[in-house]
Amino acid sequence: MAGAAKNSKEKSAANGPTPMMVQYLALKEKAQDCLLFYRMGDFFELFFEDAKIAAETLDIALTSRGSHGGDPIPMCGVPVHSSEAYLAKLIKAGHRVAIAEQTETPEEAKARGGYKALVSRDIIRFVTAGTLTEDSLLDSWAQNMLACICEIGGEVGIAAADISTGHFEVATLAPKLIAAELARIGPSELIVAEGFAHPPVGAIIRPKADFDSASGEQALRVHFALESPSATAHLTRAECGAAGGLLAYLAHAGQGKMPFLKMPVQRSHAEHMLIDRATRESLEITAGQRGGRAGSLLHEADRTVTGAGARMLAADLAAPLMDRQAIEARLELVRWFHDAPLLRDAVRAALRQMPDIARALGRIVAGRGSPRDLGQLRDGLDAGRALRERLGAMEARPALLDRILPALDGHGAMVDKLMRALIPQPPTEASQGGYIAEGYDAALDSLRLAGRDARQAIAAMEARYREQTGVAALKIKHNAVLGYFVEVPARHGDALLRADSGFTHRQTMAGAVRFNSPELHEEAMRITQAGGHAIAAEAAHLEEMLEAAIARRAAIAASADTLARIDVASALAERAVQSGWCAPIFDSEPVIEIEGGRHPVVESALSKGSERFVANDCALAPADRLWLVSGPNMGGKSTFLRQNALIILLAQAGSFVPASSARLGLVDRLFSRVGASDNLAQGQSTFMVEMVETAAILAQATERSFVILDEVGRGTSTYDGLALAWAIVEAIHENNRCRCLFATHYHELTRLTDSLDALSLHHVRAKEYKGDLVLLHEVGPGPADRSYGIAVAKLAGISPHVLARAKDVLDRLEKGRAQTGGIAAGLGDLPLFSAALDAAEAKVDSLREKLTDLDIDALSPRDALDLLYDLKKLAGEG
Repeated sequence: MAGAAKNSKEKSAANGPTPMMVQYLALKEKAQDCLLFYRMGDFFELFFEDAKIAAETLDIALTSRGSHGGDPIPMCGVPVHSSEAYLAKLIKAGHRVAIAEQTETPEEAKARGGYKALVSRDIIRFVTAGTLTEDSLLDSWAQNMLACICEIGGEVGIAAADISTGHFEVATLAPKLIAAELARIGPSELIVAEGFAHPPVGAIIRPKADFDSASGEQALRVHFALESPSATAHLTRAECGAAGGLLAYLAHAGQGKMPFLKMPVQRSHAEHMLIDRATRESLEITAGQRGGRAGSLLHEADRTVTGAGARMLAADLAAPLMDRQAIEARLELVRWFHDAPLLRDAVRAALRQMPDIARALGRIVAGRGSPRDLGQLRDGLDAGRALRERLGAMEARPALLDRILPALDGHGAMVDKLMRALIPQPPTEASQGGYIAEGYDAALDSLRLAGRDARQAIAAMEARYREQTGVAALKIKHNAVLGYFVEVPARHGDALLRADSGFTHRQTMAGAVRFNSPELHEEAMRITQAGGHAIAAEAAHLEEMLEAAIARRAAIAASADTLARIDVASALAERAVQSGWCAPIFDSEPVIEIEGGRHPVVESALSKGSERFVANDCALAPADRLWLVSGPNMGGKSTFLRQNALIILLAQAGSFVPASSARLGLVDRLFSRVGASDNLAQGQSTFMVEMVETAAILAQATERSFVILDEVGRGTSTYDGLALAWAIVEAIHENNRCRCLFATHYHELTRLTDSLDALSLHHVRAKEYKGDLVLLHEVGPGPADRSYGIAVAKLAGISPHVLARAKDVLDRLEKGRAQTGGIAAGLGDLPLFSAALDAAEAKVDSLREKLTDLDIDALSPRDALDLLYDLKKLAGEG
């Protein structure tokens, strides 16, 4: 028994993990919950559970390799050269990936530890949704924000950054505003401190020590090389803690290699219109109902021609300004381009050719820069210089343009050097060289010439060997293992194997024999040495140019921002010209005076079907600040409400608006409760969500706010719903005193005009023609004359029997209400759940339909007589 146990232990030891698996497991422990890409030659391999997850997500084969603990080890892999495409899929699926690279060559490992030494590996980077810089992994038209939340002393600090462009911002806010701020930022990855109360779903928890405010302030000083403590004195403790947490996470993700960040901009929520998550989703500002850009305001307004411009426009729409002077400065620049079509076209044509220098700079500073990135900086900054000269020569320039144009200056020396140093189209991969232009470095040109001469000598050598041996099929070839060699078909091998042939046998293949010669070896050495020296020389030039770009990173980033702002202004001008948008005028009074307002998304959709959008006016002032809007479903109430909210949002973002004219008082907070939705994941019904959102409006709306509410109270019983709607209208009028459009079907609310002096009645017009409902989509004064619910149901295809029954119920209800004044009167003798229909009502409806469809002028005398018989018969049925 003892011997058997000993043998078992020895067998277990012999079958223990291999050195490679020991290394892998140690790296996997370091990677924690990230999938580990383990570099083995030309592949990144994944093992165990990581392999199962990756194989399913990427739809690749799952195999096995060796065993661990007696079980086969699941395994899959992706080629290194195409790994970015696989990374993109994994990140999009919500995974994070740790990249474990070889940190030494096999030769170095052999010199260190002998023939069987394992190549050292280490995690060089964590790839996460918020730390991407590669073009192939990013949407060029959208920001990619990483956000960090920290709570200190009852205040919440938020730090957010897009490391692909260097954008960095911090803010302090009350805990109740976290959701609204995160909705504005739209982070692709969110970091919170360990112990944070109620972390958002999907947030990544990091050690609390990373969020220490003193350590965070010190980290900011070190990262930005700030010598004076006063440079960060304006930041709150919460902001320092959040910024420190973000920097710590970036250091972890880059394994010590930090990305490009600009000095953080301190934001105040008072600087921007406050828009909560529900309102953003309701108005579809930057994303449509299906989650993409299609159907959103951003998609409809965006005519930018650069990725940087599109990202800036999205940020502008996500955070409309509260500074009237800043808004009007943006509008002045838009108007300048609007009124100069030839200049606008020329500027947009120039911008269209420019590369994305902001993201090229981000990759360079993050240590992932390539010759192509330098080429993009060269081309973009040079084009920016030309644009600067053109716009700078214009007379009567807008103040904003004068303020930002100088940022395009100062790059001449670097651009000129890049012009001389780089070929016109530099490659992404630097390892093979070939990106430094001829004539830039005489020594490099000599090395290249030596290599070319040696290759020509080898070509001449091949011709001479063919003549010397008489073997016409002789070739001199090259591969990565053998280098250069002579190859002949197997049938000619004996001729070269003779001792006096001058050739040395190297390898016998199935159909060929390979040889070497002293002369070939010498030329091969010349080529190898020249090529190696040339690549090293190019690498030195590349490093020098990358360092020069990094040294100018702040100035280059400012140039990128200037080009983006010019793109946004010219694009908004183009959009205004396309659809006849007007320049809004701002007023110090809290007014909204919009003439001929349109919903930009709906108008665009209708135009594709050659339909015309019906424009409408809206006039809200302190004495008439609350509109009660009634009318039929599908009549355009929701569109009317939304279009006014979108016009205000566009205006405060610095854009022209879809209207004939617009005079607006600044709106500090925008609220929208339009449409029905639920939140089943949190156990909230449609009505609960409606009430939660309405409660937020009543708690937060101020006299400077604008609120749109549609059908509040319809999600519960008639009594409850009417009572709630009544009380909510009173609260908005008396307490919030904000500008508000309130759409409703409760006609009883019209009585509120007797007690609420700033309330006025309006309706969307409709009429019945030949028994059919015609929706006019026009907004007029006064209440709707009646409800058109049954007519809308008929349009929807409800059966005539159901419609007849509904009309019967409605008639009895209205008769009872007229007699007693109660909304439930008339129900006493009404069999609501009876299957029987009122035959007389059905007959009247049948006769009416028959007569409505009648074309009297087309009837012959005989047809008229037959028709009378039919009608008499129809009247006598039942």
